[in-house]
Amino acid sequence: MQHRIVVLGAGYAGAIAAGRLAKRLRREDVSVTLVNAEPDFVERVRMHQLATGHDLPPRPLAEMFEGTGVDIRVARVTAVDADRRTVTVTAADGPGELPYDTLVYALGSHWDDQGVPGAAEHAYELAGRAGALRLRDRLAALEAGRPVVVVGGGLTGLETVTEIAEARPDLDVALVTSTGLGDWLSEKGRRHLKDVLGRLGVTVHENAAVVAVEADLVLTDDGTVLPSAATVCTTGFTVHPIARATTLEVTDTGRIVVDGTMRSVSHPDVYAVGDAAHAMGPGDKPLRMSCASATPTAWQAADAIAARLTGGKQKDAPLRYFNQCVSLGRKDGLIQYVTADDRAVPRALTGRVAAVYKELICKGAAWSVSHPTLGMPTRRRPVVEQPSSDAVPAGAAA
Repeated sequence: MQHRIVVLGAGYAGAIAAGRLAKRLRREDVSVTLVNAEPDFVERVRMHQLATGHDLPPRPLAEMFEGTGVDIRVARVTAVDADRRTVTVTAADGPGELPYDTLVYALGSHWDDQGVPGAAEHAYELAGRAGALRLRDRLAALEAGRPVVVVGGGLTGLETVTEIAEARPDLDVALVTSTGLGDWLSEKGRRHLKDVLGRLGVTVHENAAVVAVEADLVLTDDGTVLPSAATVCTTGFTVHPIARATTLEVTDTGRIVVDGTMRSVSHPDVYAVGDAAHAMGPGDKPLRMSCASATPTAWQAADAIAARLTGGKQKDAPLRYFNQCVSLGRKDGLIQYVTADDRAVPRALTGRVAAVYKELICKGAAWSVSHPTLGMPTRRRPVVEQPSSDAVPAGAAA
């Protein structure tokens, strides 16, 4: 009887985990089912490009996983029963239920409007393709001179505001950030960021919290009223709510608490990867929601599952950061080098070279989905044991 592995979500983390498992285990011993609401893989790190008119090549999951043994199921996940080990989905042919022996939860995150009045009704977001296309249509319809306000000075906000300003120099583009501009960067990084925004004509409002969004304006906490024909909110992400509705142990933000192998501390047959996982990194700090966290957590989980099933040694390799990559339009960028726990160091790469670096990172992230073992030869190993579903994972609280 095959060991049934079900992977929920085909973002970077879920798609890499599914492909890596298929490379590690014999098809006659396991079945790997990848469930995703869309038939295509979406390069989430490029949504700001899509919004400004760039066409991204389609990446059908069926083609990406052809010949791998991974079964693609296009369906929306509606519930997980972690005690019965079943997943409820709704597909084109109606609702159904998928039983599993091992579950990889990778449903990721979506836009968080932070509860700002009017944001949900009037703001645009870039958490997925639908939001990016909606913003794309709006920007294309704007006449020269119209104001655009990007809210949020994090990585997504910086990439979005510079992309818009570069693609549409005829618009009046502004950035609103609740902190100082790039205050997490090194001095060199902040200086370069300021120079780029100035060159692109972006007006920056620092230390200003947005308290309301209306159809044609943005209001900040100091009473400033900013006219806006298109408001883009990039103030954060929140995880899919399904995990919170289960008996899985989750944080107060709904992320699944995992050990060093990405295994749930409450349900040993469940692994969580990417944004959905509350995984601890260096300095006992949780990994941030990012593509930089998604890939290594997917590797960690897939290798741990394969080792568990084949009787191999489970590795608990430390996860760390190396840099933060920011595109600043198509011709400029910023690569901020960081410590293992994601704190900026003085060294940074800027300009055209940084833009090329970032582009290679984006291409590499997409390539790694189709090449989950990074092109290295692999051996599919036989399953030698059926793990007990009630075993307590290493590192879990008793």
